[in-house]
Amino acid sequence: MEMRTTTDEDFGVFVDTLHAAFGRFPETPVDGGGLWWSALEADRCVLATTAEGRPVGTAGTYPFELTLPGGTLAPAAGLTAVGVLPSHRRQGVLTAMLRHQLGELRAGGEFLSVLLASEARIYGRFGYGPATYTARLTVSRHRAAFAAPRAGGAPGASAAAGSVEVLRSAECGKILEEVYDRYRRAQPGALSRPHRWWELRAGQPPISPVPRYVAVHRDADGIPDGYVSYAFGEADTLKVDEVIATDDAVFTALARFVLEHDLVSEVVFKHVPPGHPLRWQLADFRAGEVGGDTDWLWVRLLDVPRALAARGWCADGELVLDVDDPFLGEHGRYLLTVRDGRAACVPTDRDPDLSLDVRDLGSLYLGGTTPSTLVRAGHVRAHRPGAVALADALFRAERAPHCLHWF
Repeated sequence: MEMRTTTDEDFGVFVDTLHAAFGRFPETPVDGGGLWWSALEADRCVLATTAEGRPVGTAGTYPFELTLPGGTLAPAAGLTAVGVLPSHRRQGVLTAMLRHQLGELRAGGEFLSVLLASEARIYGRFGYGPATYTARLTVSRHRAAFAAPRAGGAPGASAAAGSVEVLRSAECGKILEEVYDRYRRAQPGALSRPHRWWELRAGQPPISPVPRYVAVHRDADGIPDGYVSYAFGEADTLKVDEVIATDDAVFTALARFVLEHDLVSEVVFKHVPPGHPLRWQLADFRAGEVGGDTDWLWVRLLDVPRALAARGWCADGELVLDVDDPFLGEHGRYLLTVRDGRAACVPTDRDPDLSLDVRDLGSLYLGGTTPSTLVRAGHVRAHRPGAVALADALFRAERAPHCLHWF
């Protein structure tokens, strides 16, 4: 098995091999772009070939920024386009590609990799752990009255002086790009959407050219500070691709807008983060029904000390982490010292407080999974009283991590 970096000249071979791995055919190019794979960069893609030069597998990465707890923006390689021809599965091709890709990323100085898992059982063995979660919220429009806040004021009151304008997504690409970029910089777990994506209209709505309406919220000064992308589905259902808002008040104003839409029986919010307050804002709590609760962004640490030192922290303390990385054949013990929201992480020979697999550290990294949950699940081992409570306090994020971007 050989691995070679894709060139512009043979990028078409990469695309054909990837589609064949999933039993699909590449879409026909259309005016205005919109091919989901068009934002791939040839020099970040790899073809696995047989000794005879036949391509049998593909893997690529996108260069993203990931927002970490504390607001730090860190480079993160988004693993994608991973596929093996059906004729060559269970022959070590995927393992060889992932070993090659992770080695290349580390050699290039990257310390984080992320992915969206097509199947949850595949990527744990390569060191990735689920780190953000999302759910679908279905709201009956006729039961969607908002309750009066018991603390006073009105939901979305600070956004009341603003306005909402309905546009087609093709008319407001620059606005969407700017608003999304402001949002993702403040939201732990969010990924950047590079300009290349918007320019090529690669991905899912509202980036892609699939027709969508967009309600853009502007503040009192006329500056866009939020949007909701939506379309009508079956049975008088309004389906919301995403709500992007720079604060909760703007989110509430946009939620009100879609929930008050005429000729709609229900509104489906496809991506709602854990613990979102929208259900609590409804007078009828049961008017909002949660479903499709699932993992979204998976995280893998390629350099444990650099990764832990990069994020912000919500408490002070010291922990010794004994980290096993079976896929890369590595094992390390690290002293994590947190003071005033920043951390230092160095190798140590002190007795461990917690022992864990690198995949579990990936799940903890953004604060969306608590160490105590993984201790109770039997995946993380605590070696002293108080270690779990301290780890819960340290790894907590200021807000639940959430990722909307599809790649």
